[in-house]
Amino acid sequence: MRLAFIGGGVMAEAIIGGVLASHLTPPEDVSVGEPVNERREQLAKTHGLQAFADNGYAIRGADLVILAVKPQSLPEVMPGLSESLSPQQTVASIVAGATIDTLVNGLQQDSVVRIMPNTPAQIGAGMSVWTATAAVPGAMRQIVGQILQTLGDEVYVPDEKLIDMSTALSASGPAYVFLFIEALIDAGVYLGMARDMARRLALQTVLGSTQLVQESGMHPAELKDMVTSPGGTTIAALRAMESEGFRAAVLDGVIAAYNKSVELGKK
Repeated sequence: MRLAFIGGGVMAEAIIGGVLASHLTPPEDVSVGEPVNERREQLAKTHGLQAFADNGYAIRGADLVILAVKPQSLPEVMPGLSESLSPQQTVASIVAGATIDTLVNGLQQDSVVRIMPNTPAQIGAGMSVWTATAAVPGAMRQIVGQILQTLGDEVYVPDEKLIDMSTALSASGPAYVFLFIEALIDAGVYLGMARDMARRLALQTVLGSTQLVQESGMHPAELKDMVTSPGGTTIAALRAMESEGFRAAVLDGVIAAYNKSVELGKK
């Protein structure tokens, strides 16, 4: 399988690293179209792949072309690609807000996959949600799933609406978690704890709590109740957080991200 990437940024390199580490394809069958010369040289040296300034050369002979450019760059990239793509090729996009219709019409290509990954994919702990047009062959769908599994977990959805929902929950989600971790650390520092100790406690608490939910199979509410003793410290903290609208703030944030994702898709 020959892979081509349009854009050689952080997420593209995460996919490249995952694919090569899993031996899904050799480095000589991977190419990148990247406008920045220094970045091309770095990618070629690090991964042993071919890097081109011209996107047309980059996608030549590729079975799967992965669009990994910034959303604002998509309108200037698509016309050139549409002239170079062949009907046998499949295009997969990780461009935020770019709908299937936008990609199909802009690329003049029927075989299109839309993927919404998140940043933990950089360490193989990501969550990717994806969908595909009816023109994408079954064998190619299987390949896309295998590629995304090298980044962590992956879920195929038949309805594109779920991509915008996933954008709000899992793609933007790491930022919410990072903010919560930062707040926990700051709270420890406020109480008088050294920052490095507060960081260590907060990180392991979040990591361990996530693993407990996954491995126990219990509802988060059940696990929360197990920690919450009558008249104890935990219930005092939960009461204070709820009085400040903690749960409502999370819900409102995810809904705001969803609305923004839908809005971006209409542009």
